[in-house]
Amino acid sequence: MTHDEQVPSRPQESPDHRPRRRLATGDLARISVFAALIAVLGLPGAVNLLGNAVPITLQTFGVMLAGAVLGARRGALAIAVLLVLVAAGLPLLAGGRGGLGVFTGPSAGFLIGWLPGAAVVGWIAGNGDRTPGITRLLAACLAGGIGVVYLLGVPVQAAVTGLPLAKAWALSSIFVPGDLVKAVLASVVARGVFRAYPAAGGERAAAAKGRL
Repeated sequence: MTHDEQVPSRPQESPDHRPRRRLATGDLARISVFAALIAVLGLPGAVNLLGNAVPITLQTFGVMLAGAVLGARRGALAIAVLLVLVAAGLPLLAGGRGGLGVFTGPSAGFLIGWLPGAAVVGWIAGNGDRTPGITRLLAACLAGGIGVVYLLGVPVQAAVTGLPLAKAWALSSIFVPGDLVKAVLASVVARGVFRAYPAAGGERAAAAKGRL
């Protein structure tokens, strides 16, 4: 090659032509299944204790499980699908609730908190080289499924109901025992899912199939 010859430069890709992350058909199916699962968990209904305007439901168990099994992105998308359907008027929340009105009520912060909560569960559960064990799954469910959801839910409840923030936190403390049980169950179920069906969580779980 002479000095006069130049190596042709590769054309740079414009931002509009960069490859985009797309969801595979299998991922869409998993997201839909978990959105449906959370809706089904609302069928037993809701219980209001000690005059708390925010009910106790089984659906938070589904939120934790979605994040733990699907991961941050897909878990959050499953919650987003459910919330969009609820906003459209479908009675998919516990007690047959649905419509835009639920997003202006005392439970609004908890419902919105499901989305980042599931994402945090998935991020912590997937933050490692190996398929998550019980300890990491439990830490993820506690941090995302309880911590994040409460941090958004309780202040909104206080604002909507006019309660002092301290009293809203005190009322919400009745959720803690049940949510701790849900976190343990979600961790155990998620671990069992990874053992029985490593591909359930999509690419992340399938890649770890040989490490179980």
